[in-house]
Amino acid sequence: MTLTPDEMSKVQTYLQQLFWNPEINVQTGTGKDAPAEVYVGKEFIGVIYKNSDDGEISYDWNMSILPEDIEKF
Repeated sequence: MTLTPDEMSKVQTYLQQLFWNPEINVQTGTGKDAPAEVYVGKEFIGVIYKNSDDGEISYDWNMSILPEDIEKF
């Protein structure tokens, strides 16, 4: 299931407040039924999937961390 524009806005606000970062941006994914994409500034950091199970909706955030990303630290 894809996120509606209203859902993307609400998830974006939630993430911005949770992580105290106004640069978090949730955008429409490319392609049919693509998950929403999450960015910090211009950097892509993950995707959000919308799930419905027994009539309850959840939003699952998937973030991959590559070895070259953590080698900086």
